[in-house]
Amino acid sequence: MNRFFRLSPVLRARKAQEDAAKGAVMQSRAEIREAQDLVRRKQLDLVGAEAPTEGTARAIVAGLVARQSLAGALMSAHRMVEEAEEVERERMAVLADAAKRRRAVEMMAERHAEMVRANDLRKDQANLDELAMTSKARNAARSGGAE
Repeated sequence: MNRFFRLSPVLRARKAQEDAAKGAVMQSRAEIREAQDLVRRKQLDLVGAEAPTEGTARAIVAGLVARQSLAGALMSAHRMVEEAEEVERERMAVLADAAKRRRAVEMMAERHAEMVRANDLRKDQANLDELAMTSKARNAARSGGAE
């Protein structure tokens, strides 16, 4: 029986694919955190920019337009969070698929290792049986020749 598992390079490649997928998921999570931080900053900006209650009509309109612009930026930041979460879900699916494919090859490697162990045990047992039989035959020949 061949002791070398022929799919070892495939297993290494599958592990590398899984590691790359893990890296992509970690990057997605960082992007989500950045987008959430942006949302918090935009919310603070919006809260800090209260609509003017006094002044000229132009100043009031300009303040309202600025607030509306900040609200639009906040909505855009929320959309960025949603998009980053969607990318993370997709990357998690890729990671799960890579883990399944790696595990399938790992299971084949485990079965191969078990077959090699069983083969080694059979050979060892056959050698022990052979030694026991030759020892018994030697002893029988000695005792048969001495009589």
